[in-house]
Amino acid sequence: MTEVGTLLTSEGSVGTIFDRALGAYLGLAIGDALGATVEFMTPREIAHRFAAQGGVHRHIIGSGWLKLPPGQVTDDTTMSLALGDALLRGERLGRRFDTQLIAEAYLAWWRGKPVDCGNTCRRGIQRFLRDGSLSGPPNEGDAGNGALMRNLPAVLATLGDDDTFERVSLAQARITHHHPLSDAAVLGMGRLLRALLAGADGQALARHVAALVDAQPAFRFQPYPGRASGYVVDTVQTVLHCILLHDDFEAAVTTAVNFGEDADTSGALVGMLAGARCGARALPQRWLGRVNREVVQRITDQASALVAIALERQAVATIN
Repeated sequence: MTEVGTLLTSEGSVGTIFDRALGAYLGLAIGDALGATVEFMTPREIAHRFAAQGGVHRHIIGSGWLKLPPGQVTDDTTMSLALGDALLRGERLGRRFDTQLIAEAYLAWWRGKPVDCGNTCRRGIQRFLRDGSLSGPPNEGDAGNGALMRNLPAVLATLGDDDTFERVSLAQARITHHHPLSDAAVLGMGRLLRALLAGADGQALARHVAALVDAQPAFRFQPYPGRASGYVVDTVQTVLHCILLHDDFEAAVTTAVNFGEDADTSGALVGMLAGARCGARALPQRWLGRVNREVVQRITDQASALVAIALERQAVATIN
């Protein structure tokens, strides 16, 4: 039984798991909303733009290249919500973890005209629309971070079940991204999240990070190369650098978004891991209070429902 599986069998730990899961999901949205303001900017441009704040972007104010209102999130959060909706719909229909339902949810998300959609995500969704295939062929152009950014709901719904976690994570990823580096990032970051949900301390987190880098040396981040683009290697390196550099949620997320480039995704993933580490109750209220209320409510509802799926599966497995 995994660390998370052991934790899920303890009734006294259920509240803690819910708090950490909600912290991860809300942390993702916070980092997304904060980072969207400075997406595609360089660190030097950010320092100049926010000179009055000491050269650091640290407030959820919207705007950016997408001209968002304060607290609006981007595709990082809305695609995650689409995946969560698909997993919950599959549960209701008796089609648990059905990849077809996930692909249909991504298509519905795209048809809803989201504020942003990455080129690789768009290409994969259009392929599904055209021929119904649930995975494209391996493609050197699929090494972006679009599959990684949205996988949180799959992690929550499969807690305690390693095999299902890997199967669902890769299935949802390959609808749009079929590349070994994308696969490694999705699984590696998912395992980090699972460890933090299980209560990993700083030393345990460092061991998990070391195992991730040993398994995929391309993700080596010490010394930090300083790149934060949408290339999945740059994203993973930035996230690992920030989450190990700072124990504090706000410091970790602020550092991530101020590297600029794909700042909404860097911020979202660091916020996800840091939020799992501190739990929802410890999230900065000055940031959480700025995130779109409808998004916060959807995340709150989804987080509890997705963890409930894992709890139910764990209970059934224990009985059997």
